[in-house]
Amino acid sequence: MSYQFIPGKIYRMPTHFGPAPGPRQRFNGERYDVKSDPKGREFTVSFLTNKEQLEAMCPPGFEPIGEPVVTVNAMYLKEVEWLAGYGYNLLGVSFPARFDGKEDHLTGDLLLVLWENVADPMHIGREEIGYAKLYCDLPEPRICNGTIHCTASWKGFRFFDLKLNNMVQLSDEELKASQVAPSNDGVFHYKYIPKTEAWGEADASYPVMTPAAWPNKIVEKKWTGDGTIKFNHAEWEDLPTQCHVVNGLADLEIKEIRSATAIQTIGGKDLYDQRILR
Repeated sequence: MSYQFIPGKIYRMPTHFGPAPGPRQRFNGERYDVKSDPKGREFTVSFLTNKEQLEAMCPPGFEPIGEPVVTVNAMYLKEVEWLAGYGYNLLGVSFPARFDGKEDHLTGDLLLVLWENVADPMHIGREEIGYAKLYCDLPEPRICNGTIHCTASWKGFRFFDLKLNNMVQLSDEELKASQVAPSNDGVFHYKYIPKTEAWGEADASYPVMTPAAWPNKIVEKKWTGDGTIKFNHAEWEDLPTQCHVVNGLADLEIKEIRSATAIQTIGGKDLYDQRILR
């Protein structure tokens, strides 16, 4: 007799061995509280670009809003409980956008791509909650003489550089004042899974959102200063499956740098609140 899927349990391929443990489901089926983990460092640079270039990257139902400011965020997590204490690193690119659907009319940040350096969170986040994730090498940032240098590469080809310098730590009072309530509804994504055999068609194709609230995430320290970022153009031979992504970002004009920050955090959420937009 074949196995049956248990309602309410999370499965991923291969499904033959039962429900799958992950960030939203312990091995025993319970959830993680995500209060004392993960411990993270985030390095962020934002820059002004052209609205027309961002419009061309918007999926159906989305459009840029406000100034066309792109934010690039490099994040380094450790002591992640759902990974049994191991960590992983991330690199994301987003900009402010509005979604207008049949039911939902929301504002947020449209996440164009999120690179990660560990396969487990990458494929789980793509399948379960619709994050546009890709794999690359994301080494720990190099810090020397006051400069923080973050890089991303694939098979030895370095396609990204972020540098921060002249960083000044905020006082306790300044840190408290900087922690304001979210000004938008969350982070937007577009989930797309191709349909086997019917190439060009989709098994899944719809927008999703990570709600803005992160009640367990605490910013312990914050720094501001100067920053630069660069996506390096790639030939097909450099990035056989990602050159179109990197080159699309490299083509964005950097008119001026708007901000450069670093934060130290603890806690997060399991993204169980991810929702489909309609």
